[in-house]
Amino acid sequence: MNVMYKIRYIVYLVVFASYSLCSAGSYDDYFVAIKRDQADVIGALIERGFDANTPNAQGEQGLFLAIRESSLKVASRLLDWPGTDVEARTPQDESPLMLAALKGFTELCRRLIARGADVNKPGWAPLHYAATNGHVEVMALLLDENAYIDAASPNGTTPLMMAAHYGTPAAVNLLLASGADPMLKNDQGLTALDFAQSAGRTEMVELLAASIRQRQPKGTW
Repeated sequence: MNVMYKIRYIVYLVVFASYSLCSAGSYDDYFVAIKRDQADVIGALIERGFDANTPNAQGEQGLFLAIRESSLKVASRLLDWPGTDVEARTPQDESPLMLAALKGFTELCRRLIARGADVNKPGWAPLHYAATNGHVEVMALLLDENAYIDAASPNGTTPLMMAAHYGTPAAVNLLLASGADPMLKNDQGLTALDFAQSAGRTEMVELLAASIRQRQPKGTW
């Protein structure tokens, strides 16, 4: 019995070691394939049972990495897999939808939302990220999906403030036309107009000033 036990134990160790080596190889192959946008490799790994939600050493999952690397074929393949967690957050609390919005990947944003990605994620939201780079098409999509237009970041910053400082006149115009409040202040007491002025964005200043003037009550004669 003792000999048989030892044989079984040795067989177990061999099987375990083989499995570990295979898993390690799949892990490395997975993240290399993401960087290279090799959707066929990703598909083959998933079919072999690899969990595509496996994070890398920095705690970032495959879908987020694919978007960051602009590996859109891989991102599409991961969205095709029903098991992909579209709300997986990074240690910095960023979601795949936030990054897709930042990069202006409208169709990818649409697919993420269809899969249940949170348009109104608390804290920094996808609309903040889209406004930062002035991606008007993505902003319009998010607003159509009921994104809160005056969403406040952890320090009270709104999408309009981000658009005023970093974005484009078109982004500011869209937010104002859609009802964004230019009078709101963040935790430092700054408005969107202050953001535009601090960045030297003359056109933004004029747009915001005009919007604020329109909100003032008319004088009586």
